[in-house]
Parts: sequence; structure tokens; C-alpha cells
Amino acid sequence: MAKETEDFSQLELESIIGFNGKVPSGLFVHPDCENIIYPLGCTTIVQNLKTSQQAFLESHTNNISFVAVSRSGRYIATGQVTYMGFKADIIIYNYVEKAIHATMTLHQAKVESLAFSPNDLYLVSLGGQDDGSVVIWNIATKLSICGSPACVATAGNALTVKFANNMDDTFITGGTGTLRLWLLDLPNRKIRPTECQTGPLKRMINCIEVTKDDSFFYCGTTTGDILMISMKTGLLNNYGPIKNKFSLGVTAIVELKSEDILVGSGDGVIVLCKTPHFKALKKVQVDGGITSISLRGQGHQFFVGTITSQIYRFNFTEFKEELITTCHSNAVLDIAFPCGTSDLFGTCSKAEIRIWHTPTNKELLRISVPNMTCNAIEFMQDGKSIISAWNDGKIRAFTPETGKLMYAINNAHHDGVTAIAATSDCKKIISGGGEGQIRIWEIFAKSHKFSAGLKEHTSTVSCIKIKKNDQECVTASYDGTCIIWDIM
Repeated sequence: MAKETEDFSQLELESIIGFNGKVPSGLFVHPDCENIIYPLGCTTIVQNLKTSQQAFLESHTNNISFVAVSRSGRYIATGQVTYMGFKADIIIYNYVEKAIHATMTLHQAKVESLAFSPNDLYLVSLGGQDDGSVVIWNIATKLSICGSPACVATAGNALTVKFANNMDDTFITGGTGTLRLWLLDLPNRKIRPTECQTGPLKRMINCIEVTKDDSFFYCGTTTGDILMISMKTGLLNNYGPIKNKFSLGVTAIVELKSEDILVGSGDGVIVLCKTPHFKALKKVQVDGGITSISLRGQGHQFFVGTITSQIYRFNFTEFKEELITTCHSNAVLDIAFPCGTSDLFGTCSKAEIRIWHTPTNKELLRISVPNMTCNAIEFMQDGKSIISAWNDGKIRAFTPETGKLMYAINNAHHDGVTAIAATSDCKKIISGGGEGQIRIWEIFAKSHKFSAGLKEHTSTVSCIKIKKNDQECVTASYDGTCIIWDIM
């Protein structure tokens, strides 16, 4: 068996459409200003901004939970999630060679956050809620220096970590009811925490940004305000805005060269704020909560990633958004090519169907049916319609040019339509349902009618394929059976 598999070469990844916007601070502009770096599944993608050429860093065994890029641009570090009882890997890649520099394993179940020291000497990693530890790693020796519980036992979980901008021995952790300033004592191999005092304010910290001169750091909170805390004393210096707080919390903060800050909120608003009173100067609404803001160069351009898997490019002077990457933000449930061409393909996920242009990876059409889930799609062979299976028990047909609804077959299945196929003459549609039934529908110019029902499967029908002669079809089901039917 081993000899047989040796004869086959591995399929090589050519391109990826997508971006995992749920990863906090997952989108980076590389310091060379020519590439963006972002995660999707187990893969980290390095994409050229001019040519859209992609390079892939593929070594993780489960979804990537955090990405960090060193200030020099020499290293990329990624952490992953895994299952309870297993340890989650941290992988450091050499950016130029696109090769693994080190693999480090210590945290249980999840790597929550990562940060590089300003001179690429150390990497600090924060474990998830099942781990609760913060660890300092020496990048040159690829070994851990020391670790410590990230917060006191009475506090919640630490969610984010950030290094100082000019000191390799100082970093900050923040989270639910915890905000700590840490100092690395290298001779004794210890990290010593100082609790930051926020007075009467009790906050959950989403993100941290340190000022260029290391005098203060900003903390974005789930309450929708920003805390400004002194790096020397760990005391609260200022906070705001007092009245018009950011809806759904502050999820991303970046300081500009002018010392103003860009703030992203959970309801998809990007705001340019004047410090120290956090007065809003400019404001733009985008689709989905902001999870990443990354500056290109000195900040003449910046890129924004959202929870709905969109990447936007902003020109700072105009402060207008340009959508450069979009994809489904939920599981893709089906994919289909039209008959006779590979330049287009369709995908369905949750409440939407999208048509894509294969050579450019660009979205051409989006069809949305709110609050529903599309389980399967199929292009009719004459190219005049896209048929789709929905969880509300309807079969819907749309025009491929405009996405306009042509017709709908109501109550096609009482437990949702889960699979669909059409004959080559475009006169019959065969559907499968959650209750295990196969149904045949005859399609006419302005009407349709139920032709036959086939009952054999005891569970959800997952796939239907029709023979070229349109006389037989095979159906697969979650009950573990495949059945061949005579559909004439």
C-alpha cells in the first residue's frame, strides 16, 4: 500500500479565496509594505498587494488562533487551537525563506495571543482559558526562558498580550478583570508582574496598543471606551469617550505617527480619534465587526479586517473604504461548476450563494436569502438558471446573470432540502430531504409539478448524482447507504 501511494504526487495549493476574520488582529501588512499576511483554517497566507500572488505557510494541524509579525518583518509566528488534553503548537516561520524556524509546544488546548519583542529577541505567548499561562521564548535558541500564570486565581482569563515598543523586557497582558505590566528578569529567569490600577473602573480588555515612546498604553474594552494607562506607574491616566461610547466594544486600536489613534468597534465602525480626549474626527461604517487594523508604511494607507471575512483598504487622506477581499464567513456547504466551463463556479454558505471568476478569484454575484441556509446548488446545463436547496423546505431557482428569483418550489421537503440535481435536458429536478425522501419534479416554462417520491433512506440525503443518459440516479445518505434509482 505504501508503495502505491509513493507513485502519486501531492496536490499543490494554487490559490485560496477567503480570510478568517474571527482571528483577533489576524490581518497584517508586512513591514516591506508589499504583502499582507492573514490566516485561513490551518494555513497562513502571504499575498502580494500588486500581483495578488499568494504564498502559503502550511504546518498547523488545526485552525490558527493568532498571527504575529515581528517589527523587522523577519519572522511570522502563528498559534493554533487543538482539543482538550492536547498541547497547541506555536510555529515561527522565517519570512524570506517561507520555512519553519522553530516549533514550540507548551500551552494546553489553545494559543490565545502572541507578541514579538521590538528587536526580535523574544516571543511572548499567552495560553487560552484551559491553560492560563504566559511564557517567554528565546527566538535564537528556540527554547522557553520562563513562564507564569497570566493572572491571579480570582481574576478571569487573559485575552491579549503586547510588547513595549522600545524595551525587550517589558510587556502587557489584559483580559477579563485583569491588566498586568510584566518585567523580564533574565539573570534569574523570571517574569515579574505589576497589577495596573484602574480605580473604580472594572473592564474587560479586548486589545492593547502602546504609544511610540512607551510612555502610555491604550486598552480597548468591551464596554466601548478606551483606557489610557501609564507605562511607568501602571496607573489610569485617562479614559473615554465618556458619552458616545463605541457600540459592541472597542476591538482594535492602532496609533498613528500624528499620535492620533484609529479605533475599530464591534459594530463595524472605523473612527479616527484625537487623543487624549478620544474625540472622533472621522468615521466610516463597514460590513461586520472590526477585528484587525494594520498600517501600511507610515499610515498613508491602512487595511481593515472584519468578522464577516472582508478585507478593506483605506486611503488615509480621503478616509474611504475599498473592498479588496471578500468570502463566506461561515462553512461552505456546496460548490458547483457550470456545464462546459471552468472559468466560473458557484458556492453556497448559510444565507447566501456566490458566483466566482476562477482566474481572478473575484466575486461576480451574490444572492442572499436572509435567515435561511442554502445546503446545495447546481447549475442547469442550459445555463439559464441556478437551482438551490434550502433548509426551509424550498427549492429556489435564480438567474445566473442577475441573481433574480425565477421560481420557487414550496414545501419540497418537510425537513429541509439537503441535496439537489438536475437532468441534462433541464426538464427534471431531483431533490433529497432531511427526512430521507427523494422527490422528482418536472419543470415547465411557467410551472412545475411533483412527479414521484422515492422512500428508502432512513436519514438525511447528502448527495445526488444523475447518470448521463438521465435514466438512473445514485443517492447517498447519512444512514450509510448509497442507492441507485430508476428515474424514468
